[in-house]
Amino acid sequence: MGVNLGDLVPKTPIDLKNLNGKKVAIDAYNALYQFLAIIRQPDGTPLRDHNGMITSHLSGLFYRTCNLMEMGIKVIYVFDGMPPTLKEAEIKRRSKIKEEAQIKYEIAIKEGKIEEARSYAQMTSRLKDYMADDSKRLLNCMGIPWVQAPSEGEAQAAYIAKKGNADYCASQDFDSLLFGAPVLLRNLTISGRRKLPRKNVYIEIEPETVELAKLLRELEITYEQLIDIGILIGTDYNPDGVKGIGPKSALKLIKEHGSLEAALPLLKEAEFPVEPRLIKEVFLHPKVTDNYSLSWHEPNVEGVVEFLCGEKDFSEDRVRKALSKAVEGMKESKKKTTLESWF
Repeated sequence: MGVNLGDLVPKTPIDLKNLNGKKVAIDAYNALYQFLAIIRQPDGTPLRDHNGMITSHLSGLFYRTCNLMEMGIKVIYVFDGMPPTLKEAEIKRRSKIKEEAQIKYEIAIKEGKIEEARSYAQMTSRLKDYMADDSKRLLNCMGIPWVQAPSEGEAQAAYIAKKGNADYCASQDFDSLLFGAPVLLRNLTISGRRKLPRKNVYIEIEPETVELAKLLRELEITYEQLIDIGILIGTDYNPDGVKGIGPKSALKLIKEHGSLEAALPLLKEAEFPVEPRLIKEVFLHPKVTDNYSLSWHEPNVEGVVEFLCGEKDFSEDRVRKALSKAVEGMKESKKKTTLESWF
């Protein structure tokens, strides 16, 4: 779900070519879910190998990462660990949505409504353990570092950026800002032309950045007040938020009263699955780790080919071309230094 801060945050379009040499910590699960939803057959079925195992996530991960490498961007993928117990309600909500979408998908297929079926199929995506394992194996072969978070991947990615080990924290969700990410980079993994669900309309999705300091300055609030606003609107730990409170009214309420604690007595009908202070604590002091190392290596071309082509039925010609362009692109983007220094 993520917190709905879209109407409040100042966004700045960015050309990915300007990220040459920059380090970007990517919320891996966020990206993989996007690939699972988008990369599908016309009838909504995902890509699979000869054993029936889903490969849509690998296709998106490989080709998108190659594109970013070609632009000289040094990516770091951060994988989720155990979710906080506070997230139980949101996990159940998402599971119910997927189950309902699966039923609607099957009905649409029987009725021959292929386009409608595809839109429902995109909502049924589930990230299974083998998908994360396969993704890590692929990244190892590609020479790309990945980090295993103890809990929320977004929190760990934000921590890596706050430590100065990454220049940007990439995710679609604004939650990264609540975790303190200095600069959020959105639309990194899904930029391009996209069709709106159930509409014959296409839109251009461009990468954009949101600077936390600029956001706080323009809204004239503190970091903790931003978290308060998020809790009023609704987060993954209180999905419903406070009834009748949207982004703008939440901002006004917090600016008038100073904090969520001070505003709560006025919200007599407000209900929270847990105490708001516990939700706030997750954002202020999330479970993160310093147990990671970041190093980039030249791709093991034969290792990638053996895995994707030998085991997962990818086109060897396409895979080799993508890897070749990635390495050549890095050479071009680093004319003033050697390729070895990039790694």
